[in-house]
Amino acid sequence: MQNKALESSATRNTLAPTPAQWSWVLGMGLGFLWSALALCTQAQAQAQGFPSKPIHVIVPFAAGSATDQIGRAFAAKMSEELEQPLIVDNKVGVNGMLGADFVAKALPDGYTLLFGTNSTNAALKSLMKKLPYDQDTAFAPVAFMGSVPLIVAVNNEVPTKTLKEFIALAKSKPEYVTFASASTSQLVSSAMLAGMAGVEMTSVPYKSGPNAMTDLIGGQVMMFTADFAVMLPQVRAGKIRGLAVTSSQRSKAIPDLPSVNEALGIKGYELIAYFASFAPAATPRDIIMKINHASNTAANSKEIQDKFADMGFEIDPGTPEALMQRSKSETAKWAKAIREAKIEPQ
Repeated sequence: MQNKALESSATRNTLAPTPAQWSWVLGMGLGFLWSALALCTQAQAQAQGFPSKPIHVIVPFAAGSATDQIGRAFAAKMSEELEQPLIVDNKVGVNGMLGADFVAKALPDGYTLLFGTNSTNAALKSLMKKLPYDQDTAFAPVAFMGSVPLIVAVNNEVPTKTLKEFIALAKSKPEYVTFASASTSQLVSSAMLAGMAGVEMTSVPYKSGPNAMTDLIGGQVMMFTADFAVMLPQVRAGKIRGLAVTSSQRSKAIPDLPSVNEALGIKGYELIAYFASFAPAATPRDIIMKINHASNTAANSKEIQDKFADMGFEIDPGTPEALMQRSKSETAKWAKAIREAKIEPQ
């Protein structure tokens, strides 16, 4: 019995940590704590000194597009607030996916931003079978910039004067009518229109809105639905014929054009494009708030509002959390629109 007791005691002594082992465990714990504190201190220092160099802004659509025009104007005003240049770089392709992917994989230090849209941060998830990033988690919302409706227009050779007449033409000749698209909003708005009107139209994809506009004016395609920045100058110049706007009500920028709902005598059609800034996920909160403040200051400036009033641009400055909620609701909205328009993921 005594031997067993001695054996049991020896076993317990063997399993119990020695003073040296306790010292090692304590040292490791303190090491982790100091490392965490060092990282926090470093992040705070980065935020306090931000920005200390130029910020690169990725615009995922072509020069001349609404995203590009609005993005460059915001970048210029934000530069004044942040006291560092915001350098705009157009990375075009796959409905904005290439530019969004670049930002998703950039360092989360605030020096690479995405000036995104409903395409990159709401609709692509439903339009693509697979994205090279997780749309829901790859980005940190920064600031909402504003929204614009689209204009439905046809080339001047199309023998219809109203949207109702154009839909009647499409019904009389299934798949005869062609429409251009170079972004998610352009594709979905046209497909949605065709679906709600009960007609079949043939989609013609383009790499950029300006290229699509060139072919619309030249008569290579019959219809194009795009933002005011691309459309309004050409409509006012008489180079194309505007038929309707995609907002639920007429736009103050071009009050002569009816809404799609009004033009066709239907309810429930509404599709607008919006613009917002995003940073790579894990970008420090203090840095995001500095950029958010600069963006909201730009949005509230008379210069920005006057510059884009003619394109029906409506600002709605807010917090990163408000943008996060908007992104979630818009993602669900666009998923429904894409599903009902019977657009197959690519």
